[in-house]
Amino acid sequence: MNIIKNIKKNTILLLIITGIVLYIVLKDDFKDIVDILTKIDIKYILLAFLFYALFIVIKGYVNYKITNDKKRLSLKEAIKHNIITQFFNGVTPFSTGGQPMEVYMLMEHDIPIAKATNQTIQSFIFYQIALVICGSIAVINNFLFPIFPKVRILQILVLLGFIINVLVVVVLILISRSKKVTDKLSDLSIKVLKKLKRKVDEEDIKQKFSDYHEGFKELRKRKKLFVGGVLLNIISLLCLYIVPMFLLYGMGDFTSFTVNNTITASAYVYIIGGFIPIPGASGGIEYGFTKFFGNFIVGNKLSAVLLLWRFITYYVGVIIGAIVFNFEKKVEK
Repeated sequence: MNIIKNIKKNTILLLIITGIVLYIVLKDDFKDIVDILTKIDIKYILLAFLFYALFIVIKGYVNYKITNDKKRLSLKEAIKHNIITQFFNGVTPFSTGGQPMEVYMLMEHDIPIAKATNQTIQSFIFYQIALVICGSIAVINNFLFPIFPKVRILQILVLLGFIINVLVVVVLILISRSKKVTDKLSDLSIKVLKKLKRKVDEEDIKQKFSDYHEGFKELRKRKKLFVGGVLLNIISLLCLYIVPMFLLYGMGDFTSFTVNNTITASAYVYIIGGFIPIPGASGGIEYGFTKFFGNFIVGNKLSAVLLLWRFITYYVGVIIGAIVFNFEKKVEK
């Protein structure tokens, strides 16, 4: 798999960026930040881990329901797959490594490649629609009840991220309508890539568009699954978005973050992170976090929350996913 060949290069890049971010965050107040972290109430850390775990488990459950084949894929295996994809998403730009890996793992359970691809696409569709719904609610919420000051660069970044995510959903809906539209969109994509002087595998692009069309066609027959899948993905995202609030509670601050401003700020952070072409959106997502959450807390407390939040919601998933994946490979050998 090509994705595995690129992991070493991406991991090195990720470690370099992580080192730079840690240096910037810790260089002036290392002792004070460490002091805050060592005094944090452990029960709130455990709550933060629990909500991140719920994010993983719920997404795994959705994939289990999509597969709908208990003999080939158990709930435990579906959750394990989602843990492994956290690693592959985490070490590839735009989180592109998770989908091919998910297809590969489903094939390991004797699920045909066409069906495995179809199921992975359905999972992506649910997640993308849920992401846009959560982002839309956050934008409307901030418009009606201004939470953040109007900073031009942040407005541009959020707008760009939101437009990109909405366009993805619009394209998916267009693809779902007819095979003719799907073919026209694939031809348009090929022309655009050629104009940008990018290397183009026309057959691969056409196949990907065809796969998405088939995935949506299948979902039209399973309306209950479609609605349930989107709703469960929204719940899983809310579990992820609320994590910073528990971390601040652990520091004894129960007033600076509310459920509303935490979820809205987190949604904005992930909107920005979605179009940063670096593994884990490293650097950009930390910048977004400090700018949005910096409206409620400042100084060493903000830095401490940032470090803990990033560790729990990103590095833990990457580390555990890598361990589980390597353990699986050893068992197979």
